[in-house]
Amino acid sequence: MDDVDLRHLRALDAVAEAGTITAAAGLLHITQPALSRTLAQLEARVGVRLVERSSRSLALTSAGATLRGHARAILAHLDAALADTRALSRPLRLGYTCAVLGQQTVPLLRSWRRTHPHTRLEVIRQDNTTAGLATGDTDVAVLRAAPADPLIRTEALYTEDRVAALPDDHPLAGRDRVLLADLTAGPSLPLAVWPGAGTASPDLWPPEQRPAHTVEVGNVDEWLNLIATGGAFGLGAAGTAESHRHPGVRFVPVADAPAATVYLAHPAHPRHPRTEDFLAAVRETVVGVPSP
Repeated sequence: MDDVDLRHLRALDAVAEAGTITAAAGLLHITQPALSRTLAQLEARVGVRLVERSSRSLALTSAGATLRGHARAILAHLDAALADTRALSRPLRLGYTCAVLGQQTVPLLRSWRRTHPHTRLEVIRQDNTTAGLATGDTDVAVLRAAPADPLIRTEALYTEDRVAALPDDHPLAGRDRVLLADLTAGPSLPLAVWPGAGTASPDLWPPEQRPAHTVEVGNVDEWLNLIATGGAFGLGAAGTAESHRHPGVRFVPVADAPAATVYLAHPAHPRHPRTEDFLAAVRETVVGVPSP
């Protein structure tokens, strides 16, 4: 028996999908006689009838339906392999909103460059709740608020201490540490909040000590500039302070604030073939868990 080609399998699948030679030929962008010859070749090479022909339509025999099921799996596997091959030619994109991994960022990037020299890594800031995962702009993300999107998988990496972000001329800016109550005592600045992506919320305070006012920002630059000019104070994670030092902002540890969780996130169906390798590299570098 001669070999069966991919064009034979695509022809059988198109006939089953379209129901007629005319429609199937249109799907494949070939002529009707060419499609008829391809089907005849396939039946000759397999040795059984695959298609029942009538004056108006075509239908697969039981043998044809069986072969079509295998054909679709083969074609899907080929398409996935080609997609992976194309994806390898582009960088792996790591998204973040306000910070990556604090002091561990540079060691991670250096380690990845050393161990995967042929897969370039791009670090991209995305000012949305999933750091570009939901929009397809990134392949993996570091987040400080877990998204509710069911198509995104998250895992907690570690926790970070909280810091207050204060204008450098604020009465509390010179302290070594503050309490949550200190930040809202007396006439106080509004709390700068970043809905969906930030870690600050009035709910971190007891009800009787919560900030009287909040002001919303859209990204970390707006957050820093608003605080530096005395328009608000912020409550962030240590990684943000590490990544975004600002001449007009003083970061002061908050002794009684609950820790913030840092999450590693990726699509449920990864878009880049090196996604799992990168997830393992993050775990090993940041958490100290050896990759399997």
